[in-house]
Amino acid sequence: MLKVFFNPNPKRLKKLLSLLFLFVSFTAFTQEKFTLSGTISEEDTGETLMGVNIVVPELQTGTVTNQYGFYSITLPKGVYEVIYSTLGFTTERINVDLSNNIKRDFTMKTDSQSLDEVVIEANAEKLNIRSSQMSANTLSSSTIKKIPVVLGEVDVIKALTLLPGVTSAGEGASGFNVRGGAADQNLILLDEATLYNSSHLFGFFSVFNPDAIKDLTLYKGGIPAQYGGRISSVLDIYQKDGNNLNYQATGGIGLVASRLLLEGPIKKDVASFLVGGRSSYAHLFLPLFDNDNIAYFYDLNTKVSYNLNENNRLFLSGYFGRDVFKISESFGNTFGNTTINLRWNHLYSDRLFSNLSVIYSDYYFGLELKFVEFKFDSGIRNFNLKYDFSHYLSENIDLKYGLNSIYYKFNPGDVKPTTVTSGVNEFKLTDKYAWENAVYGAAEIKVSDNISVNAGLRLSTFSRLGQSEFFLYENDNPVLYNEALGIYEKAKPNDTISFGRSETIKSFANLEPRLAVSFLLDDDSSIKASYNRMTQYIHLISNTTSPTPFDIYAPSGKYIEPQLADQVAMGYFRNFENYSLEVETFYKTVQNRLDYISGADLIANNAIEQILLNGEARAYGLEMLFRKNTGRFQGWLAYTLSKSEQRTPGRTAAESGINNGEWYNAAWDKTHDLSITGSYDLSKKWTFGANLIFQTGRPTTFPEGQYEYNGMVVPVYEARNSSRITPFHRLDISATLTPSRKTDERWKGEWVFSIYNVYNQKNAASISFSENTDTYQNEAVRLSIFGIIPSVTYNFKF
Repeated sequence: MLKVFFNPNPKRLKKLLSLLFLFVSFTAFTQEKFTLSGTISEEDTGETLMGVNIVVPELQTGTVTNQYGFYSITLPKGVYEVIYSTLGFTTERINVDLSNNIKRDFTMKTDSQSLDEVVIEANAEKLNIRSSQMSANTLSSSTIKKIPVVLGEVDVIKALTLLPGVTSAGEGASGFNVRGGAADQNLILLDEATLYNSSHLFGFFSVFNPDAIKDLTLYKGGIPAQYGGRISSVLDIYQKDGNNLNYQATGGIGLVASRLLLEGPIKKDVASFLVGGRSSYAHLFLPLFDNDNIAYFYDLNTKVSYNLNENNRLFLSGYFGRDVFKISESFGNTFGNTTINLRWNHLYSDRLFSNLSVIYSDYYFGLELKFVEFKFDSGIRNFNLKYDFSHYLSENIDLKYGLNSIYYKFNPGDVKPTTVTSGVNEFKLTDKYAWENAVYGAAEIKVSDNISVNAGLRLSTFSRLGQSEFFLYENDNPVLYNEALGIYEKAKPNDTISFGRSETIKSFANLEPRLAVSFLLDDDSSIKASYNRMTQYIHLISNTTSPTPFDIYAPSGKYIEPQLADQVAMGYFRNFENYSLEVETFYKTVQNRLDYISGADLIANNAIEQILLNGEARAYGLEMLFRKNTGRFQGWLAYTLSKSEQRTPGRTAAESGINNGEWYNAAWDKTHDLSITGSYDLSKKWTFGANLIFQTGRPTTFPEGQYEYNGMVVPVYEARNSSRITPFHRLDISATLTPSRKTDERWKGEWVFSIYNVYNQKNAASISFSENTDTYQNEAVRLSIFGIIPSVTYNFKF
């Protein structure tokens, strides 16, 4: 019988394997499993904690808390040691007898008494190695003061530009560029509400109050399916919920701006509030120097959180910010964001978590030109309803699915006279309306101990809704090509029609697949790969390298196609004892990237389609991030080698296109981008920080000759963006003094001394060409914004 049993007969072996498979499957499905779930919060404030690692060493498995501090993990019946850990908090270990479903809320103690600031988070349990998520960086409120910044103000955007793959357009420029994408291709969310301008004072400060921020995550690639609407990146920012245990104040006093945040319980352990404000005040001193120009900003962050019961929480949050800029009595400019979000967290079961949000977002831009006596207002407004679910289906499968619907109103411009004698006629550019909808689903699957997969699919639709005046063109072509002159020209409308608001002018639908895979080489290293397709239906109409208040937004429609991006990335990730290394390479293509005809006029243009052409873009590169995560000295080195290009070929063989249809450098292309950031804790009193930055100069177009025509000198320019301004480099340093205090003293204070641009490098913001009035020779003039800037700030908390 033994010989018969072990006889390698193919038919019997097949039956044996089939029986074995059924037995294993039956055992797996009949094995009792139970769920451990709960919410993790900070012991001192009651603030829920995102990204806490919950690890079960015996089974070599784990999970992390979501944006609201909730976690859920399903395990076979048994007794386990469970480890809770995250950076900045004491690691906790508990034993759990999992013989039934257990709800275990947990509080964690901070392991530092320093003031909170924004730093890169080093994941204590190295889940970046095991997770399929790649091309993402998380920032959180922590205790380490790392980054010296201009004028002593902690700035989230400037911190992001120290990461690989992220650059800014330059000093004094707003926005940021990710992996060769334009600044308008970044989706910026504050408590899920869209922000259309992320800067104050034209890029000198960001709109984010560091004291009010709870968590930040920047997705550069491998973007999860719940996000859509932009094609380069997603910056997802959450405000604090507010201390529901004790009243607390945090703030800082600087040379040009100050901030104050108050938070505390409305009803202890049940409801809390948060209110924070910032304002600059340097303009108050300008009259002392006989200067009647004005430039200042202010903003307000608010939030109310209410725990209805253990399964339901409500949040009402808001942001309001404004910038005011005036030049004497001739020019005035006001712009800013307003957002409101009402959210409901509901726990359907210990495995199903949901979040329902109703969101309002508004971006306003106002311009007043007193010397011609008229005022110009424009903006974009949206209403967003979204419902998201996190379903912890089993031990190896987590699902996320949901839907969202956004209604847009675009105000391209409203011109009004400021006096009855101005001679300016009031006129209104045609408002535009649109409706964007999406449904998505994604699954995080642990295929084996070594392989994790995240597969998702998003279906997005966009409808350009009716408007009061809509232009029609011959052959549906709003841009004509003049073969005799070799230039593009505006086409004249041959008819105008009107649509009802409920009518659809043009609609689009796009499938956006997402896939990410992680393969664990060993406990400390892995390789990952990802692919994502993104669609962008909203376009920034701008002829500058970074967003400015003068830019306008336009929806896709009959004459403007949505932008489509495909990105693939691959990376190697490794953790050492005190260090970590991330190396990634990416390739991205963009369809329907907008370009502009020569001489395009953007302001107060009621037919913006007459100056737009469809092109394409591509970007590719290599990124490296090497970090030291522990010890008295911590920091990182980030390097990016990349290329970002764009081209707009002719639509027919007779057309020249832009730049003769050849690829040319994008305005934000920077071949080399190197940043070194470090901090050193000398003692309990003194901490020192520094960062060194080097970037290739951004592309520009220089004149290469000139000719005279009818007494006028006409410059002849080289191919578009074929030259570069000089390379950018800068060194910043800081020193933080924390005075000694009594153990039971509630007041905590620190002095931050910093020097921006230590060696006074005159980096070029732009280079212009003109004729010298003395020598009558042509000359290049370099504009520099910042030299060396010392500053001091006092931060406090009580």
